[in-house]
Amino acid sequence: MIPVEEALAKILSSLTPLGAEEVSVEAALGRVLAEDVAARVTQPPKPVSAMDGYAVKAADVACVPATLTVIGEAPAGRGYQGMVESGQAVRIFTGAPLPDGADSIVIQEDTEASGTSVTVKEAPALGNYVRPAGLDFRMGDIGIPAGKLLNARDIGLAAGMNHPWLRVVRRPRIAILATGDEIVRPGDPIGRDQIVSSNALALSAFVRGAGGEPLVLGIAPDEMDGLTRMIAGARGADLLVTTGGASVGDHDLIQTVLGEAGSLDFWKIAMRPGKPLMFGKINDTPVLGLPGNPVSSMVCALLFLGPAIARLLGQAAKGPETQPARLAADLKPNDRRQDYLRATLTIDADGTMLATPFAKQDSSQFSLLTKAGGLLVRPPHDPARKAGEIVQVIPFRDSYF
Repeated sequence: MIPVEEALAKILSSLTPLGAEEVSVEAALGRVLAEDVAARVTQPPKPVSAMDGYAVKAADVACVPATLTVIGEAPAGRGYQGMVESGQAVRIFTGAPLPDGADSIVIQEDTEASGTSVTVKEAPALGNYVRPAGLDFRMGDIGIPAGKLLNARDIGLAAGMNHPWLRVVRRPRIAILATGDEIVRPGDPIGRDQIVSSNALALSAFVRGAGGEPLVLGIAPDEMDGLTRMIAGARGADLLVTTGGASVGDHDLIQTVLGEAGSLDFWKIAMRPGKPLMFGKINDTPVLGLPGNPVSSMVCALLFLGPAIARLLGQAAKGPETQPARLAADLKPNDRRQDYLRATLTIDADGTMLATPFAKQDSSQFSLLTKAGGLLVRPPHDPARKAGEIVQVIPFRDSYF
């Protein structure tokens, strides 16, 4: 058995970031930017008013009250075309360009208008309520760096920088193949000795949430010819993920297929759950063989598949980060495998995170995974722990997980 860290390093070292494609800015949410986004315009392009009021020369209203002649108006999107001379003012609205000759804005609350004149009652500072050109950004400024996972704010900034199209990393195509005569899809007739399979659908959701494009191939039978035919459906995928068939029993055939038609890098990890994890290649397609047990499958997806997708997207690829928490229940000594215990995570009165592992950790109990707030990580040969000790946990912060 190899350590978790070594297994992850082997997986990531075999993958390379994918190429780029162009998408419309409105379709770029959740995509990874392939190149820097530089401003194609200056924003604002010229000085503009930040408030409704009057554009004036500050020197004209240094002593108040001061009465000025209103020579025109400047609504947003249509500036005043003339020059503001001494003793004059222009009625201006938020977002309108500052007229030539004016240098400050008096807000309308500090004025009293009468016909073609306005009396200023409060003296503004020079540049008052004027947004200078380029306050937000200037042409050529880098607004969003390559490698950024685009959120709604990024979409707004890219649009404001006048980018109708963006170069983003192509979504990794992840083929998903469940195996086993004992499983059926939800809604299909269930045989006497069969169970409903959740792995493929859960992994499909995980892949989509992580930024990939899932391709669910179906359920392969426990026989070589049928399995080989269904694996052929993964041609063109960036990664094939299988579930089940990764152990050492007579009906666990993924390892056999990798050995005969591809290459097998490793197939046993010093972890629980998830020991029978495999990695190799078939027809130049990387293959990540996850355990068939649903909890093991999803824990391995979090630890290995998520970083693999990040690597294909050109992002920083590493395992999920841990953080300290106070143990809320005693734990027995751990054995030679790294243990990932499902646990509830709560915050106590002093703001400390408390981790309470479930009493039962059977890896077939998927319902406990949905109730858990994270995984309590125990290194190999970790000694017995008492409630109150500090341990490391992986919180389930990612909404898609």
